Amino acid sequence: MRGAKKPYAGIDKDIDGGMTVAGRIIRDAWAFGIIPETETCAGWNTQALEDLWTRTHDEWEKYGHQVSQLPEDIRERYMRIQRDAFDKARKAGWDASLNDND
Repeated sequence: MRGAKKPYAGIDKDIDGGMTVAGRIIRDAWAFGIIPETETCAGWNTQALEDLWTRTHDEWEKYGHQVSQLPEDIRERYMRIQRDAFDKARKAGWDASLNDND
């Protein structure tokens, strides 16, 4: 079908070790308990990911979009998820440094 986008591959198969916008949305959703950490979102379409973004954005608004304002249990889960994601992405070859195209 022309113009149709492929379904999302899943955070575990995402480029840059999941260090993408979709990956960030999914990790935030995990931290807030919106979806279980076992959910990779494989096969989701753009609309489903946008809906997930809206739900995570609404949660972030409650805390002023600041990690320091999260309740301790959510903050700890968020930080663990981020540490794990950075470690996995680095092992997969992701480099956090910006290049001229960023």
